Amino acid sequence: MNAQKLSQRLETVASFVPSGAVVADIGSDHAYLPCYLVHQGVASRAIAGEVVKGPFESAERQVRTEGLANKITVRLADGLAAVQPSDYVDTVTIAGMGGPLIVSILEKHPESLQTVTRLILQPNIHAKVIREWAMRNSWALTDEVILEEDGKIYEVLVLQRGPMTLTEQEMLFGKFLPMRKSDVFIKKWQREYDNWQRVYAAIENAEPTEENVQKKQELTTYMTWAEELLR
Repeated sequence: MNAQKLSQRLETVASFVPSGAVVADIGSDHAYLPCYLVHQGVASRAIAGEVVKGPFESAERQVRTEGLANKITVRLADGLAAVQPSDYVDTVTIAGMGGPLIVSILEKHPESLQTVTRLILQPNIHAKVIREWAMRNSWALTDEVILEEDGKIYEVLVLQRGPMTLTEQEMLFGKFLPMRKSDVFIKKWQREYDNWQRVYAAIENAEPTEENVQKKQELTTYMTWAEELLR
C-alpha cells in the first residue's frame, strides 16, 4: 500500500469522499489516504491528524515526498483537535480503529464538526456503538459497506447530518447491510452466532447470578435475530 495504491479497505473509504471535499483524516498514520485523495483530484485540500509523534513524522515525510505540502497540512493533535475553524473541513474520515475509540474521538471535540457535513467511519470492531452515537447526535446513515481483506472483516459507515431512527436490530447488524446480505455479511454474523452459542453454553454452566441471567437474555435475543438473518 502507498499513496497511489491504497488497501481495499481505504479505497472503499476514499470512494465515499465527495468531489472537491476538504478532508480531515484523523489517525492518518502515513497520510496515504489524504495523499491519494489529492492525487486523484477528489479532495481539494486535506488535514492529516496524528496523536502519536512517530506516525505524525511519517505522515509529514510522506506528504513532502509526494510534493503535496501546499495541499495537505499534517498536525500533531488529539483526534479532532487537529481541525481548526479556518480549515472549513466538510468531510472527516476515521479508519482502522475500534468503534468505541471512534465515538470517543467524535465526542471529545464536537466543536470541530461545525462545518462538517459527511463522516466516513471505518471501525475494525463494534460498529454498533457508532450507529448508536449517530442516532443520538442527528447523523443519518446514507450507506454501509462490509468487506474482507487479509482475513479480517471491516465495515465502512457513511453519515450525513440529519435525524435517524434505527431499531435495535439495525444498530447491531446495520441499516443497509442486511438488505444486501453479501457473502462477507453472512460470514461475519455466522461467526458471531457461533461465538454467542459458545458464550451461552459457558454461562449455562456458571453460577446463575443476575448478571449471567441478563447476559443469557441478551444472547438469546441476538441469536434469534441472527437466525432470522441467516435463514
